[in-house]
Order: sequence, then C-alpha cells, then structure tokens
Amino acid sequence: MKQKKAWRIVREAIKEGDIIVEVVDARDPIGTRNPKVEKLVQEEGKKLLIVMNKADLVPKKWAEEYKQKNQNLPIVFISARERKGTGILRKEIKKIAKELFNEGKEKVKVVLVGYPNVGKSTIINVLKGKHAVGTAPIPGYTKGKQLIKLSKRIWLLDSPGVVPIDEFEELVIRGGFPADKIEDPVKPALRLIRRILETRKEAITEKYGIDKFEDEEQILEAIGKRKGLLRKGGEVDLEETARYLLREWQTGKFTLFGKEEKRGESFIGDFEEILDEIEREFLIDPRRILWKYEDQLWPRKERRVGIREIEGVIVGIATGFKKCPSAIRFLEELTGKKVIASECFGGKWKGVIAILE
Repeated sequence: MKQKKAWRIVREAIKEGDIIVEVVDARDPIGTRNPKVEKLVQEEGKKLLIVMNKADLVPKKWAEEYKQKNQNLPIVFISARERKGTGILRKEIKKIAKELFNEGKEKVKVVLVGYPNVGKSTIINVLKGKHAVGTAPIPGYTKGKQLIKLSKRIWLLDSPGVVPIDEFEELVIRGGFPADKIEDPVKPALRLIRRILETRKEAITEKYGIDKFEDEEQILEAIGKRKGLLRKGGEVDLEETARYLLREWQTGKFTLFGKEEKRGESFIGDFEEILDEIEREFLIDPRRILWKYEDQLWPRKERRVGIREIEGVIVGIATGFKKCPSAIRFLEELTGKKVIASECFGGKWKGVIAILE
C-alpha cells in the first residue's frame, strides 16, 4: 500500500472514531508512538488512549516510570497475547466513553491505529471476545466495515488503521531490510543508538559495558573496539560495526531490556543469497522464482522474510505463516507497498513470493 493511501486510511479511521486507541510496542515506545497520529487525533478533537502492548516483556518498574513521565495522557500497559491488563483496558475505554456520554454522545466508536506488528489485531480479538459482530445503529456508520458491540453504547471498529513506515532508516531498524545489504548502515545505526539512549540508556551498558560516552558515534566506535571490528592500522570500521549492531537488533539478540524474545509477530531476515541471484537475473515473476528456488524456500515454523528493491519494484519472500493472505498482509505492512503479483506455496506452513510496488 502506498504511503499516501495508507495515511488517508489512518485519517479516515481517526475521523470515524470517538476514542482513538494508539497501540504501541512497550519495548520501543519512541519508535512505535507516532506524533503525527497524535496530532491528527488532537486536531479532530477526538479522545486518545495509548495502549502499550507486549508489556510482559518490559520490567514493571520501568512501565510505572514511563506512565509517571507521561501523566498528561491516559496510558495502559497490557499484554494482549498473554491476556494481561485487558480488563484494565476495558475499564479505561469505559471511563473515557463516560466523559463523552456526559457531553451528550449517544453512541461511542472505538478505533485502533498503530504501526505494523504492534498487536492491533490481537487486541481487537481480545476486546471482541464472544461478542457478536454486526451493523451498528450509529449515524455515519461506514458501509462494508464491521462494528463489534463492547457494551450497549460502546462499539469497536473491526478494521485498524495501519500507520505506514515512512522512512527507510526506520524500516531498517524494524528489520525490513537486512543489515548486510545496506549501503550506508551508519545512519540507521546512529538513529537506533539515539532511540536507545532516549528510552533506556542502561541497555548500552548492560550489553556492551560502555558507560562513558558523549554522543552516538562515540558509542558506535566503542562497540567496534570491543567487538574487534577494525581496519588495518587499528581504526574502527564504522560501517561494519553499524551492520553488526543492526543485525543484533534485527534478530533480537540485543533488546532494551536484555530479553532475547522472538515470539509472536517478529521474524528472521533471510534469503539474501537467493535475492542476490534474483537481482542478477532480474527475476520478477513469482512463478519463475518459485520454480527455481522452491526447495530452498520451503516454509518452516519460524517466520523468515527477505525483501529486495529491484529496478523500481520490490521482491518480497515471506515464509512460516499459517495462511498465505497473512504473509501478503505482512509484506504490505512491512514495506508500505501493495502486492501486484504473488505465488503461494507450502504445506502446513505457508510461504509467499510477492512483487510489490
């Protein structure tokens, strides 16, 4: 899906809702909260609720400190997958809805927005529970969308707004492009370090033993020295160090809280050698790619993803999904592009080869 269209959908979702729930990954709040979304919510005069999902992967003390620093906004920490804190989320939605009822609202619509892979769909399913889905008697209800009845006067839109990843550096940090194939890895690496310093700088000390530094580049140099990533003459190879750091982050070997967590919606970057050959031979037909590489691409349980831009289009490979449409959606959300051709394959676990533009 192209960026302009993706943002249009997000704006429509915000206009349609009364309470906008911005879903954030608790492990990376700076990277997954979006100021543009929050500004749009404010401009539309809607109520905003920040939901920090995957909170089971961060220390409770840190979560409490984050809430303390952001007292101007309602924030709820939950783990949708573990069904923790979801009762508190329901209470917070009802509390905000009550304010709107007191202002004269008859019905209240709740809409979820957020970046790809922060857990929006999981939260919708948790809130949905066993409630029936159906058309709601609400003025301005959009035809073709489903509303879930949370209570007599509160409805949830079963169609989240997916915030696109606008910048290449951000896509790199999220694992959308493998670190080893980035021409200039230093910029995204410095951006990642800056984010870590703003969120939880202790992570740098815990992982690399670095406690004295003045800026991001000094930290990158110190990491290179500690890992022995040097050029002839003893000078730190900044590019190779940047690739190493990004690889560690993309694979989950380095996280803000020291947990090597790879559950749920994360994935492993893969298929680089195959993508090299595809690029050399300019193969942009999913069927031909599958015919040539099917044995090497056969899906296993873990999610594996490879993405490469070739002559103005993107070739995406995603395996380890239960259904092919899920793999297609994953590639579209990850790249912010639209699939124009695809080929599904696999047995119990599925894979997709897709061309996106």
